Amino acid sequence: MIAQEMRWNKWFLPLIALLFVTACDDAGPLSQSRPLPFPTPGQQDLVVVTTSGPLTSSADEAGKLSGLAVDLATAFAEELNVGVRFVVVPPDRVDEELAAGKAHLAADWRSPPSDGLMKTTPPIALTEDLLVQHEASFPLDELSDLRDRTVHVVAGTRQAETMRRLAKEIPGLQIVEETERGIIELVEAVGRRKIELTVIESRLEDIATQFVPSVQITLEVGAEQPVVWLLGEHPNVELEARLATFIERASRDGTLNRLEDRYFGHTRRLTQADIRKFLGQIETVLPKLRKHFQAAQTISGIDWRLIAAVAYHESNWDANATSPTGVRGIMMLTTDTADRLGVGNRLDPRESILGGARYIDLLKEMLPDEVREPDRTWLALAAYNIGPGHFGAARRLAELMKADPNVWYAMKDILPLLAQAKYYEKVKSGRARGGEAVLLVENIRAYNDILARHEPAYQAVSAKMESMAGMSGNMPGLKLKR
Repeated sequence: MIAQEMRWNKWFLPLIALLFVTACDDAGPLSQSRPLPFPTPGQQDLVVVTTSGPLTSSADEAGKLSGLAVDLATAFAEELNVGVRFVVVPPDRVDEELAAGKAHLAADWRSPPSDGLMKTTPPIALTEDLLVQHEASFPLDELSDLRDRTVHVVAGTRQAETMRRLAKEIPGLQIVEETERGIIELVEAVGRRKIELTVIESRLEDIATQFVPSVQITLEVGAEQPVVWLLGEHPNVELEARLATFIERASRDGTLNRLEDRYFGHTRRLTQADIRKFLGQIETVLPKLRKHFQAAQTISGIDWRLIAAVAYHESNWDANATSPTGVRGIMMLTTDTADRLGVGNRLDPRESILGGARYIDLLKEMLPDEVREPDRTWLALAAYNIGPGHFGAARRLAELMKADPNVWYAMKDILPLLAQAKYYEKVKSGRARGGEAVLLVENIRAYNDILARHEPAYQAVSAKMESMAGMSGNMPGLKLKR
């Protein structure tokens, strides 16, 4: 009996040990799926997984992230008094990052998962999906028209899920889920007739047609749905509660509206005819002027594409442009402004562009230090239009009306009031066409977006920057920015 027990232990005990080791090995991945600790100052940053796209985040040439999701998540981190770290992944990897416990939340443009297992924030917005096709193609009016069609979508998005569901109901409907191209690239492919159809969410309608005026939006695909941020199946309870309170307050106090306006408020300004004309001018006129705009970037530090956008709005890139009020040249400078900047010939495109860029830079420097970008640039452009005197009056009026003079979203409502005596007399100012300044800034923002999409950034080499230093002698007060 004892011998039998010893033989049993000989085999049983090693088996138990093996099972124990296996269980310990399995505990590793499980432990990674636990939620991250609640963010605390100096110990744990808020970690946010997001995607690259017009509704979420984008990186500039220096790698700095911006975007609606980035700004909103940053505002939440500031409320918690903690740092924030963003992890940018393709849309089809967002769920994986959350499940692995690598982030506190996913600030993506998603709807609640259909299985109901994943926790989410309250709705941030309500949107719907729209079918995009070429303007020359026969419009599709009903979902049944998708029979035997091929639709390209971005993998991992709500649009991909919607179209997969429809493919089960509509005979012959083929879905191609793209992992290499983003939604704007797919819209461009439709515009070039490389693919027939794609699907975008409704907040991108104006952006899509702004970048690619040869497409049309023809069919609503599915019902209106909420947009939420994902928190995973087992989020930190305190974080979930704090985030819900933050989102609900941001919806009430205008924070979401201000952020949406920052990125999309200007996209409805240009007509399709405006955009087509501008794209044509980019091909035919801009090549002759590009070197001057890039030289202006070198001396002012302002992106050459923004300077070019200002010039286009002012004169349609016409070096001989003249207005009834006496402003002239490609940057439409007044005589007084040209004299201050040392511009001897306003009709010389090089002189005018360099002078105009320097003027924008001076107007930016005149603003208080607490004005942040991009508001600093938009406010400076408004001053470029109505003059620093009238713009200063608008800022004083904003303060009297309890509006924030340092934020473009607020000043958009204040500037048009300068056309009414009951307002401009309060700040001892003359009448000004502040509404025109608002239109100028919004149109320039749209032109700048298009240029940034079609034209690469310019990086001046050190030798060129040094050679440009000689130009400062021709313009009093001009200085190089490095």
